[in-house]
Amino acid sequence: MGLWDKITGEFIDVIEWTDDSRDTIVWRFPRYNNEIKMGAQLTVRESQMAVFVNEGQIADVYSPGMYTLETENMPILSTLQGWKHGFESPFKAEVYFVNTRQFTDFKWGTKNPIMVRDPEFGPVRIRAFGAYSIRVIDPEKLLKETVGTDQHFQTDEIGNFLREKVVAAVAPAIAKTQLPVLDMAMHQDQIGDRIKGTISGQLNEFGLEVPNFTVSNISLPKNVEEALDKRSSIGIVGDMNAYTQFQAANAVEESAKNGGAGGDAMSMGAGFAMAQNMAQTMGQQQQPAQPQQPQMQQPQQPAQPQQPAAGPPPLPGSQPEWFAGIAGQQVGPLDIPTLQQKAGAGEITRETLVWKNGMGNWTPAGEVPELATVFGSVPPPLPPQ
Repeated sequence: MGLWDKITGEFIDVIEWTDDSRDTIVWRFPRYNNEIKMGAQLTVRESQMAVFVNEGQIADVYSPGMYTLETENMPILSTLQGWKHGFESPFKAEVYFVNTRQFTDFKWGTKNPIMVRDPEFGPVRIRAFGAYSIRVIDPEKLLKETVGTDQHFQTDEIGNFLREKVVAAVAPAIAKTQLPVLDMAMHQDQIGDRIKGTISGQLNEFGLEVPNFTVSNISLPKNVEEALDKRSSIGIVGDMNAYTQFQAANAVEESAKNGGAGGDAMSMGAGFAMAQNMAQTMGQQQQPAQPQQPQMQQPQQPAQPQQPAAGPPPLPGSQPEWFAGIAGQQVGPLDIPTLQQKAGAGEITRETLVWKNGMGNWTPAGEVPELATVFGSVPPPLPPQ
């Protein structure tokens, strides 16, 4: 190797970067003290851009392609250096390769619950988490505002900053949707698009954008979720009596797990009684109003007849104590002579239902031995022809 070859070997004549990592955003070409030879080959691959920096000032920016570095295709750097056309001189410049592909390994989550006003539940605290990706859209802004002179700029150096930006945008984005909490799950894409637009607008000044933003989950506090589960269980069961039995079965199972101690049994019994009372109350509220049954089907205690203001009490055996179902109405109290008069008039027959205190149910008058004298002078109905 001659002296001239040795000298020219000190010059850089191939400038390229093959990324062997998944987290490098910007990488500075290692020029050291070597000078870049005029006419060197610059290779910029897909998903890359190359930025030349001369004495701290951004000069030329190259998109994907292969370039032979000459004064003709380095207009800004040639102007800064004051080169004449055709002047073939080595030069010193820093070359930054910027990765423009999507970086998809960013996660986000709410540190503290977000308070929202739900139309059904009122104020509710929710949490959310998901993932997003970033991409460089303006290498010059990125170098000026974020990278500086960092020779190996990686995603973890900007991760915390991005995460804070995302979390700050999540709360107002969810609030502006005005969606009920129970409907947010089916609109997670809509919420993600809203947050993506907000975050991209904030990151444009740093030369970045958010091409994808995903809301993976929106959750309620544990105690609220448990209350919703119970509410859903009641709605599915429907019958409160069946739900009471379901609760009692759960109590028995829990008691068996705990050894069936006496105290547990007492607690289980108290809980079962409360559940039963609740079932009866709610069952009455849920049942539609039933039409009022005729009073003759549900006997009432006969009202005691008022005693006259003056005069002796009635003779024994003649006190009115019978009730009869006449024309679908409860009539009484009646005494035996009155029953005989009504039987003679045809208002009361042997099939008429009667009742008095001490009888279990309403009974046809013809089947009551005590009323045999009522129909003594009344002939029975004619046999069918």
